[in-house]
Amino acid sequence: MNLALDSYQHLRSTAQGLLLCALLLFTSSVIAQGPAFTRRDTLRGTLNDNRSCYDVKHYDLLVRVDTSYQSIWGENTITFKAERDFRVMQVDLFANMVVSKITFQGESLKLSREFDAINIEFPHDLKSGEHYSITIQYFGKPQIAKNPPWDGGFIWAKDSQNQPWIAVACQGTGASLWWPCKDHLSDEPDSMDIRCQVPSNLTCISNGQDRGVYRDKRGILTHHWHVSYPINNYNVTLNIGDYVQLHDHYTASDGDTLALDYYVLRGNEEKALKHFEQVKPMLACYEEYLGKYPFWNDGYALVETPYLGMEHQSAIAYGNRFLSGYLGGDRSAQQLDFDYIIIHETGHEWWGNSVSASDIADMWIHESFCTYSEAIYVECRYGYDTAMKYVNALRGDVRNSTSIMGIYGVNREGHYDMYVKGMLFLNTLRHVVNNDSLWWGMIKEMSSEEFRLRVTNYDEVVAYFNRKTGINISPLFSQYVKHYRLPRLVYSTRKKRKKMVTTVRWEADVANFSMPISVLIDGQKKLVPITSVNEKIQSVSPPEFDREHFYYELKKVIRDKRTRRPEN
Repeated sequence: MNLALDSYQHLRSTAQGLLLCALLLFTSSVIAQGPAFTRRDTLRGTLNDNRSCYDVKHYDLLVRVDTSYQSIWGENTITFKAERDFRVMQVDLFANMVVSKITFQGESLKLSREFDAINIEFPHDLKSGEHYSITIQYFGKPQIAKNPPWDGGFIWAKDSQNQPWIAVACQGTGASLWWPCKDHLSDEPDSMDIRCQVPSNLTCISNGQDRGVYRDKRGILTHHWHVSYPINNYNVTLNIGDYVQLHDHYTASDGDTLALDYYVLRGNEEKALKHFEQVKPMLACYEEYLGKYPFWNDGYALVETPYLGMEHQSAIAYGNRFLSGYLGGDRSAQQLDFDYIIIHETGHEWWGNSVSASDIADMWIHESFCTYSEAIYVECRYGYDTAMKYVNALRGDVRNSTSIMGIYGVNREGHYDMYVKGMLFLNTLRHVVNNDSLWWGMIKEMSSEEFRLRVTNYDEVVAYFNRKTGINISPLFSQYVKHYRLPRLVYSTRKKRKKMVTTVRWEADVANFSMPISVLIDGQKKLVPITSVNEKIQSVSPPEFDREHFYYELKKVIRDKRTRRPEN
């Protein structure tokens, strides 16, 4: 979930934050012992036969929102391709939501429920390669988010004029808390239509292109939105309130024009226009380093929300109150004047929304690369030295207690460290590669070509870095992503005649771990290859190990003068 590390910082001063920390520590302990997952976890996180048998092509979602009873009624038409012959398929919808009817080719279908999974039985086999559609009608009171966006659900708020202000954020928890879908990151629809029915004094903002508002025979107003690109389920959202639309545009380096739309509560127009001036230079930076905005035809939008923020595709949730930093706080420790929520959540349009993980266990791909995009923005706007300070500003908050990779097949993401630790790791990797032309070309190709608008996973990402760099980087990814401990550089020094001999080696979870780091030796910086076997560095003065551009532990071993053996 975006901003998760920041949520930890924001919450730890409260009782709720302390409870969250306790739960995280408990979870880490359980993982260390080997977690006992339930049937419910498996149904949610695994591509079983009843899910892998079909590929979603399109969702056509209609939702009517009752602001008085905090409930919804809806129907979703799922168009899919059969990947093989089958008769039973699984669709996901939380158990507290009621399915009233499922239709297929004019007939009602049988269904059975198991936890949050709905198994749908067809009257005959569906044939491999053919396209079909089913329509699911449902209703209920969707889960309420207790602490959005870190706790998924609907947010039923009021604006300053006591008007309803409603939103939904569901990353991690899952889109199936409010609409029926194949709730697995591996299967994104090619396109989607979202229709939202709300009281006539309110407006509903969703993802993609605004297709207008129409009134049916019963006099009900429906706001229609169309998404023309693949979209992961948790990115689908509704924002309902007394919104005013502000329009602008951004011109790309090739002259192409991107529509910019800002939806803010009535009365916030003037300060929003001024505050959102930072969007264009940000988009220019991201275009330079990551490629053009990936959802060009659907436009770029910021939508004011009653919670802090979320990377909803082409309709970014914005709740930072038109302040710099993080709710006015300075994350950078350098007094940099930009809105953290805008920079971070927009970074997700490349990392998470375009380049997407196929299992929530690889959510680190979304969050590590997106947090690194903050450093990219800082380097673009303020220079390399400032960017390095930004990268290291929060390193003291990394816990290194649980892996940033989760567990496949059970809907379990990794630790919150995936944000800052992920950024520190990628910065380390940049300096291991030690070739900025290669590095930035590789990052841009990764986001704008190789993985653009598709799902991927750990193995594919590592293989890409190995191929592009010509270096076996697999051990580094394994140590920083799969294991929670940092590699430890162990060194000892002794004088030999007029020179100093420093013995160095890596201690790591990965066998035969090796990684070069920059070392200042007698006034000269050198990239020194270090392995898990003792290596010797000779110098006149003690060498200085680079800890600004490389992220690792450093341990000095004191030698026993009598035995000349190291003492721990």
